[in-house]
Amino acid sequence: MKPSKIRILVADDHPVVRDGIASIIEFENDMRVVAQAQDGVEAVVMAEKFLPDIVLLDLRMPRLDGLEAMARIHSRRVPSKVIVLTTFESEQDVRLSLKAGARGYLLKDTCRQTLLETIRQVHGGKTCIPPRIGQRLVESMNRPGLSVRELDVLNLVSRGESNKIIGDQLGIAEGTVKTHVKSLLNKLKAPGRTAAVKEAVHLGLVRLA
Repeated sequence: MKPSKIRILVADDHPVVRDGIASIIEFENDMRVVAQAQDGVEAVVMAEKFLPDIVLLDLRMPRLDGLEAMARIHSRRVPSKVIVLTTFESEQDVRLSLKAGARGYLLKDTCRQTLLETIRQVHGGKTCIPPRIGQRLVESMNRPGLSVRELDVLNLVSRGESNKIIGDQLGIAEGTVKTHVKSLLNKLKAPGRTAAVKEAVHLGLVRLA
């Protein structure tokens, strides 16, 4: 008896993307596309109707976005495992997707083999995130917790502004600026302002013009 094929629902608002994914999958002996959806509402309906093993889900779709569609699919106890397939790779999108129950996160520029392998691994019970996105998540976990005011000060420090000018621009006393700078150096584990800015750029806290 042949093992059953991995049944897949493709949800994306662009027909070209849906057809492209379907054309890739149709040549595989161990998987098949059972349904397609053009928006989030349809994705939920199709997931309930076809009970696919895998849902390839875009994040930005009409009527209902991918995160809400995923939440509804899970709330209705549909046993499908969701792989987000999107053009967005911000930490917030990744974190929210994983929190909503996504078992995989892929960018639309991923290669054919990676897409197929991710489908197989997620179907087998694993969680799959591209290395570059996983690295960003790890780095973000190691970022120091800076207050909004400290970030304001840090941004101005990165521009080479003095404590007096920073105080004038933020409407705070120069002594208060010194306190914030001292706190920044401590949190960033930097011996001075230049080193603090360098570390902040590395962590993505500021961008130099």
